[in-house]
Amino acid sequence: MSANPVRGAIDRLANSRGRTSQHIANGVGLTVGAVALSALIARMNAPVEDNWEVYSDYEELVQPAFKPPPRVFAMVWPPLFMALTLSGLRVWNAPKSAERTQALTLWGAVQALNAVWMALGPNRLGGQLSAAIASLGASAAYVWRARRIDPPAANLVAPYVGWLGFANVLTEELWRKNPDHRALH
Repeated sequence: MSANPVRGAIDRLANSRGRTSQHIANGVGLTVGAVALSALIARMNAPVEDNWEVYSDYEELVQPAFKPPPRVFAMVWPPLFMALTLSGLRVWNAPKSAERTQALTLWGAVQALNAVWMALGPNRLGGQLSAAIASLGASAAYVWRARRIDPPAANLVAPYVGWLGFANVLTEELWRKNPDHRALH
């Protein structure tokens, strides 16, 4: 146990025992930056409230009956992104190995695929569904690889993978109900 209780708490949370403060700061910067960028792209491409008339070539999408209200998404995504960030940080702080490099590569792929998925938006359902499926697969692969390095890091991402599965069902249902929006635009 560390003589400094704050550092001891950080070490337990971030899997950083024996790591320098610089290493931990670099990991925080990389993980928070990647997740924040993905979340920013999602926010920039969020549906606009219907407070004014929008001129577009697109028709209104037929929504699935089981789609939760936007408030649910707003409440669920932040904790999932925080857990994903902490998971990446825990893997970052694990001892260097080929498995760690593979897990970090998969973690980065998850962030990139999330950004692509969110940037495509609901009017590009074909591309969005492809990116969502790839994101789910990359997330599951990340959990599998992270479990061998740091089981708590993998456990942190398990709810995220479940939510992605549900989001994929919603996206597939949108794709199925809106055949005119399947093409990449």
